Amino acid sequence: MERRSIGAGALTVGAVGLGCMPMSGAYAPSRKRREDSLDTLHTALDLGANLLDTADLYGPYTNELLLGRVLRERRSDAFVSAKAGLRADGVHVVADGRPGYLRRACDASLRRLRTDVIDLYQLHRVDPDVPVEESWGAMAELVGAGKVRALGFCALGAGAGPGAGPRGDRAYAATVRHLERAQQVFPVSAVQAELSVWSPQAAWRLLPWCAARGVGFLAAMPLGSGFLTGTLVPGEGFEPEDVRARHPRFTAYAMAANQVLVAGLRRVARRHGAEVTAAQVALAWVLAQGPQVVPVPGTGQAHRAAENARAAEVRLTAEDLVELSELPVPMGA
Repeated sequence: MERRSIGAGALTVGAVGLGCMPMSGAYAPSRKRREDSLDTLHTALDLGANLLDTADLYGPYTNELLLGRVLRERRSDAFVSAKAGLRADGVHVVADGRPGYLRRACDASLRRLRTDVIDLYQLHRVDPDVPVEESWGAMAELVGAGKVRALGFCALGAGAGPGAGPRGDRAYAATVRHLERAQQVFPVSAVQAELSVWSPQAAWRLLPWCAARGVGFLAAMPLGSGFLTGTLVPGEGFEPEDVRARHPRFTAYAMAANQVLVAGLRRVARRHGAEVTAAQVALAWVLAQGPQVVPVPGTGQAHRAAENARAAEVRLTAEDLVELSELPVPMGA
């Protein structure tokens, strides 16, 4: 698989990564099986999709423990992207960027992951009660201590995933200003934010900032939380614990209206051969947004991980990109 740089080029990863959050029940939790998740991890690594994206919040903790079972055997094959800065507080999730907390969180993640070093350690959200320089400085100390190789920001906004908590957008959305302030303390190697065919505007400021500075961009939810695969049926519904059950783009009405996006992806896919899928075209579009962009599609199924990895072989034409850029704005805020 093609390799792409994280940061100034010192670290490289496969062009397509693997988001591990779905293995801990964010989507269709009743269908999760440990053995399926382990097979998925091994499949991704076998195909070169070696960036494994996790966080201590996922589970909480069980996601890192799951990865630890694989890393114990295949640490040299993997690039581990972990996160800290969000913690469960009873029924709520709150931002916690205190230096002492981040140091303890890193040590705990290292134990669960069964590794001596985390390749990319991300600040999961910005804590409004702690200057970002203090949080970032503590994380920089972890690099100096040899516990972490590089640092990044997870810049998803409030409500974008299961990390949404009670304190509003100010607790979650890292901005370009946060990145610039952190950059004065220690280099930012990567930024993770939503980017997909149905959310092309989500990273409209972050992506150019990364491109201008050689900062890696990890594209979260590049398949629109599964919608852009074309495998979801409008009106079928979701389990109550599934994060999509509360998302306005996943109402039966919105899903039916948004099938036009899937139809557009399938149209492009047909031009590339019978084996190319809508999901692969959606990932190829993300890859085409810049050489520093690495889509991180999440799945807990080995056959989906294999399908996603092969998207790195799809090369969209200028005509394809124009056609995809003209797809309608999806319904659902």
